[in-house]
Amino acid sequence: MNLACSGTMTAPLHSDALVFFGATGDLAYKQIFPALHSMIRRGHLNVPIVGLAKSGWTLEQLRARARDSLEHHGGLDRQAFDKLCSLLRYVDGDYGEDGTFNALRTELGQSVRPLHYLAIPPSAFAHVISGLGRSGCAKQARVAVEKPFGRDLASARALNKTLHRVFPESEIFRIDHFLGKEAVLNLLYFRFSNLLAETVLHRNFVNSVQITMAESFGVQGRGKFYEETGAIRDVIQNHILQLTSILAMDSPVGQDVEAIRDEKARVLKAITPLDPEHVVRGQFIGYRDEPGVARNSKVETYAAVALNIDTDRWAGVPFYIRAGKCLPVNAIEIRVQHKSPPRDIYQEHSHSNRYFRFRIGPDVTSLAVGMRVKLPGEAMVGRDVELVAAEDQARDILPYERLLGDAMRGDASLFAREDAIEAQWKIVEPILENPNEPFLYERGTWGPVEANRLVASLPGGWCDPVNPANLEKAA
Repeated sequence: MNLACSGTMTAPLHSDALVFFGATGDLAYKQIFPALHSMIRRGHLNVPIVGLAKSGWTLEQLRARARDSLEHHGGLDRQAFDKLCSLLRYVDGDYGEDGTFNALRTELGQSVRPLHYLAIPPSAFAHVISGLGRSGCAKQARVAVEKPFGRDLASARALNKTLHRVFPESEIFRIDHFLGKEAVLNLLYFRFSNLLAETVLHRNFVNSVQITMAESFGVQGRGKFYEETGAIRDVIQNHILQLTSILAMDSPVGQDVEAIRDEKARVLKAITPLDPEHVVRGQFIGYRDEPGVARNSKVETYAAVALNIDTDRWAGVPFYIRAGKCLPVNAIEIRVQHKSPPRDIYQEHSHSNRYFRFRIGPDVTSLAVGMRVKLPGEAMVGRDVELVAAEDQARDILPYERLLGDAMRGDASLFAREDAIEAQWKIVEPILENPNEPFLYERGTWGPVEANRLVASLPGGWCDPVNPANLEKAA
């Protein structure tokens, strides 16, 4: 937060305009227009909205694109849409030309504190940042950039250097839409609102942690993009490591926006860089037939890793992470396996029933606790039960609605900081380049069987998320 002249804490000033680069792109169509529409409907957005792209479009064409977006992604509220159209502006031009940014300055009119949101490829960042600086559009402004934040540590540092030439770190908002999901915020809230959770999420009580990000679909026509990323760059380096930091972080100190980010960064810096011996890469059969994919591609569509967090809380507790496409279900799940009691007085030798299970979506958010209870009867014999609290995510605030709103308010709590981003790249750097062939696996399976060696020491091995439909029914 900013310090006022009197020395008291004041809230950051709200952005008085929103500029989004890439206004005619796929991300704007599927995510940004629905988010802006929802913000207006809730009364949270009433400033000029300037779309910018090089498509040869007019403002009327952009408005038509917005309407089509809303009709296909969430529904159209006539009053909110009319308001969106009245706020919408459009600048068509090349990101490398000064005239484009001079036109943007004209469209901003009396606005002096805009938020510039870059929904564009990272290769265009440098042109846009430089253009904003030369034109004066960056003065008192904020900038939000979309992931990926580089493709390795060196490129991430170069990207940060580019941003810092024009914007201070306090005005840079690195968007990972995953962090705007209600379910992820629910996990953060659960961590520090329940003494039981805070007590047992500790090496004294936890045997292991598994995090699974399963996608039942393939690359969906984005083969060319996926050839440049793979599962490790696409979701492990960002989404899953951020999720790991939320689960593993200590309680934040203080109430300012940096408190949570400080603790997350501390955990990420404590994760030992991944050992290639503790990584299994896979590729679903048929990936090489996708458009844009090389016939001899070695890009992984699945990755499983084992990592360690060298902190007092987690030292000695293995974290097992896996992510993949064309798996049996579409789900993100964390399973914290608790240790057995020190004495097995009933001689049941049960190891698989004591856990916390967090379902992060995509359709159902749930928290489950696994335990043993006694079976009715004379014998002291138990059975496994699971207590589940589940919610449908249909009413959740859209991730981009939350994140864009926070960025316009200057609240950086849910955004990745420079040091955290670089720490994440340091973790995966040793495994980014792997010339070995990935292990093949059939669509609809849980990845290559070779991944089982990572969890060979765990009773039961990998814990597979259940079908979300069955989970909702059970709840």
